Amino acid sequence: MERWLRQERRAKRNTGCGCVRVAVFVLLVSAFAGAGVASAQEGEDGVTGDPVLHTFSIVAIDPATGEAGLAVTTRNPCVGNRLYWVRRGVGAAASQANLRIKYGPDILAGLERGLAPEQAMREAMKADPDTALRQIGVIDLKGRVVQYTGSRTSPWAGHRAGPNYATQGNLLTGPEVLDAVSTSFESTEGSGRHLADRLIEAIQAGHALGGDFRHGRQQSAAVYVADPRPGVPLRPDGITVNISVCEHADPVAELRRVYDAVSQTLGYRTLQEFEGRDVLQLRIILHALGYLDRPLSQNREAGDAVYDQEVMEAVDRFRRERGMSTGDVGAPPGLVDRELVDALWAALADAGKEKEVRDAIRDLVLAFRPGS
Repeated sequence: MERWLRQERRAKRNTGCGCVRVAVFVLLVSAFAGAGVASAQEGEDGVTGDPVLHTFSIVAIDPATGEAGLAVTTRNPCVGNRLYWVRRGVGAAASQANLRIKYGPDILAGLERGLAPEQAMREAMKADPDTALRQIGVIDLKGRVVQYTGSRTSPWAGHRAGPNYATQGNLLTGPEVLDAVSTSFESTEGSGRHLADRLIEAIQAGHALGGDFRHGRQQSAAVYVADPRPGVPLRPDGITVNISVCEHADPVAELRRVYDAVSQTLGYRTLQEFEGRDVLQLRIILHALGYLDRPLSQNREAGDAVYDQEVMEAVDRFRRERGMSTGDVGAPPGLVDRELVDALWAALADAGKEKEVRDAIRDLVLAFRPGS
């Protein structure tokens, strides 16, 4: 216990991060240098010259698509920048606890040469005098798994494996964390969901049951997926998902939010038809400028307060005529932002109609009014 506490203190000094950032790169055309998704600079732990990073993770493949991926969370900052490796058409490897940074690229290189995961891991470990401090999880594209948990990694450490995945963790609240990761991932097998989606859900399940037991520490999370299918990745290294939450109060939830937002998964935002007094004001302005022919009805609350297709098209006509981006070039259809509002009032001033319109909407911009 005292040994790993000393190592934790050293790791905190050497790998602490003063920044708070979320790095999101999904389907970007840019290559990472080196063998892995994340590069890592070797720190010092007083044992091997590599950082200490207690955590739990899952490595997995999707045999239907050939994807390989990994998800991880830990109560240390910037986990995604430091230790996890995924390679297109090869597999995925996690090295953690008293990690040895060389393990990731060395094991993936062995898999790429045709070695079985067990052979690749054994070859990478053979010159390591401190294997009792290590934890490793490896999977290749055939679904073959090898895992190793050293006897001196932390007070609670272990690993689990099943069809097409391997999960491993150390310094956890207990075995229920990895059991939850396993149950979640197995429950989505054959579901047709993307591998990154399933990996995030599996990590969420383990995190919900306690995860890394160092509550109150800075926390981070990451997910990576490499896809070998021609025409799918935009990056030359085949990485299709690379999301790293460097530090967050709930980085696993943030990982989910970012993934859903970037993939535009249904539910990531509230869908609604906007209605209200601001829409009435917009209609009055557009009518005064000649972009809407239909005058407002006597009952302003009946239909005219809805931001409908007619108003959106009028907005886009106004934007287009003033050289602003529109729904067909750059902007979402019918975009009303501060730039547009300023341009509308400037157009009214140029047309000599600003006071007339302000008088017309005076009651609509009352902070409190009957019936509101």
